[in-house]
Amino acid sequence: MVSHEVTTSRPLITVLRGGEGERGFYMTRILDSGDITRALKRIAHEIIERNHGTSQLTILGIPTRGAFLGHRLATILAEIESPTPVGALDITLHRDDLRLRPPRPLLPTVIPPEGIEGRHVVLVDDVLFSGRTIRAALDALGEIGRPASVQLAVLVDRGHRELPIRADYVGKNIPTSAQESIKVSLLEVDGEDGVDIEARS
Repeated sequence: MVSHEVTTSRPLITVLRGGEGERGFYMTRILDSGDITRALKRIAHEIIERNHGTSQLTILGIPTRGAFLGHRLATILAEIESPTPVGALDITLHRDDLRLRPPRPLLPTVIPPEGIEGRHVVLVDDVLFSGRTIRAALDALGEIGRPASVQLAVLVDRGHRELPIRADYVGKNIPTSAQESIKVSLLEVDGEDGVDIEARS
């Protein structure tokens, strides 16, 4: 499936520098609140078209920000078509870099009453990078049930894949270097909506 992307002709560039002898970083605004909403609406239409409606769909967001994006997506699907079951899938114990990361609390996995057996599950995350988060999500999903299919929707695809995983629905493709990072801010967590590229100077 060909992934489309949202375009924006108004990048907001903010230069933040450290003090003498310190390294600063550059932050470039790629998506604002309106861009994120439009991206989710387009993804919702693509999901409906691909699945011939929403009757057999289940949306599962990957915490933290993916879970909130999943709920936003489910709200849009309900406005366009019909209510869609939505939940959250914690992948912490399935990560292959668990020993390399600081300890973090387990977040609740919430599976809607309809379950996932025989349904078309759409995993939702904020950024697709190496693909390892999605591999962990597939492992976690396999312990719950056997869906008819698993699809992936992401707000941002930044490239640099380490595993053969691609998204079915992409809000925006943002080519990045290894020295850059993508920061997704959501109103529910950060008090504002936006997607920024951060690059060290």
